[in-house]
Amino acid sequence: MHPTEEVAVPTRVIGLISGTSVDGIDTVLVEISGTELDLKVELLAGATYPYPAELRERILAVGAGLAISMAELAEIDDAIAIVFAQAAQNIQIGHQPATLIGSHGQTVYHRPPKEGAGGAGEQGSRGRGMPHSALSTPLGYSLQLGRGALIARLTAITTVSNFRVADIAIGGHGAPLVPRVDAYLLSHSQEGRCIQNIGGIGNVAYIPPRHGDWLSKIRAWDTGPGNSLLDIAVEHLSAGAKTYDEDGNWAASGTPCAPLVEQWLSQDYFHLPPPKSTGRELFGVTYLHQCLKDAQAYQLNAADVLATLTELTAASIVHSYRTFLPEMPQRVLLCGGGSRNLYLKQRLQLLMTSIPVWTTDEVGLSADFKEAIAFAVLAYWRNLGIPGNLPTATGAPQEVLLGEIQQGQS
Repeated sequence: MHPTEEVAVPTRVIGLISGTSVDGIDTVLVEISGTELDLKVELLAGATYPYPAELRERILAVGAGLAISMAELAEIDDAIAIVFAQAAQNIQIGHQPATLIGSHGQTVYHRPPKEGAGGAGEQGSRGRGMPHSALSTPLGYSLQLGRGALIARLTAITTVSNFRVADIAIGGHGAPLVPRVDAYLLSHSQEGRCIQNIGGIGNVAYIPPRHGDWLSKIRAWDTGPGNSLLDIAVEHLSAGAKTYDEDGNWAASGTPCAPLVEQWLSQDYFHLPPPKSTGRELFGVTYLHQCLKDAQAYQLNAADVLATLTELTAASIVHSYRTFLPEMPQRVLLCGGGSRNLYLKQRLQLLMTSIPVWTTDEVGLSADFKEAIAFAVLAYWRNLGIPGNLPTATGAPQEVLLGEIQQGQS
């Protein structure tokens, strides 16, 4: 047990997160008991609440680098907190109330530390015309909007938020933060597993068989683009008629261009050793426009372009495993919105050859809501004084408590 750890009793916790795809607020109500190896989570309710259309457009614009005033930033911060609070209130309808909220918030900017994955961060920032002097700090920077203080005030429930800053403050990336939760909920005594989240950005946690010094052997990092690049492409290629490729059907009607995927995989980020993290700053609108420019030489139609971008997501995941893992996993467990993209899953299975590609649903943990569940657990751990980061995943030199606590008052 950790020195500050209290005896844990079953607790009802709400988990809230909106990913880089800005699809909506993934919201769960869970009952949590135990601490680490005996951790148990029961999903009582889960739902995704869409953003109001105007707010979603403002978030996407800010994430793409739109210059706004501090007053406008404060307005968006509050607007996000309000819809997060509404989601927290709605998920409790028909259930006993929660006593704790873990809110990841909405990421609008992420810059990795200058050392390690700084190349990815610097490229993303320079693309917006930021002066080089702004990148002189060795610390990373990550901004999540939807302030916990307002959520706590509106819901009257103690809220833990701003999870990434403590890890960043000691030199970590502040990402990925879910692997420690994955370790205790999805590890296996005999089987090495890759837990592959495909949200707006893809990230992996490699979890070796649970024996010996297994926790120190976990590795995790952002693999590259996930859904956000595909969603941006769909919106562009459909002239705004669609916002995502349902089941991957549009991509499935096209043919991937292998030389183009190979060209894109030469991008610096894919060859940086972990720990590393990235975001829409790198794999966003500017990146898509470069991809479309590259595709002109091959005279691809819209379906072919989308198939090729989907192949990039799948191929970057497999490339990442083969390049950086100590050994290939015995099973891959998918979660996040990309796990519902049947074509993407099919392509990933083909590239993984004989290694089975499942979803976390098949081992008892919701693939749709695993990330929201994870931030409920991180809030629960924070409340008990249990560290939430995994240094082998974030690159931080030590374990730290994650999240800032804002007391709810009825």
